Amino acid sequence: MLRSSTKSPDLERQLLRRSVMALAAGRDRCDGCHRTPLIGERVHVYDGGRTLCELCRRERREQPVSSQLVHGGEHGNTVRITDQRPLRRPRAA
Repeated sequence: MLRSSTKSPDLERQLLRRSVMALAAGRDRCDGCHRTPLIGERVHVYDGGRTLCELCRRERREQPVSSQLVHGGEHGNTVRITDQRPLRRPRAA
């Protein structure tokens, strides 16, 4: 059984590298410092689609086209409970 696992570390490394690259490709990053913005941080979009974090924005004089708040991964996937029962009126004495 030890002989079959000698090629396993190479395969494991390749699979790990592929999964890390896939995660990094789906992540939004700052075009200035290449940092992933934190949840609750504002990112600013400039002409040409360039996205900068709050820290890198200070280095630019021009105003951003838009600003967005960074949400967590669960944003939009949560359930909002709304009470749709009719309003109960108090009974008369």
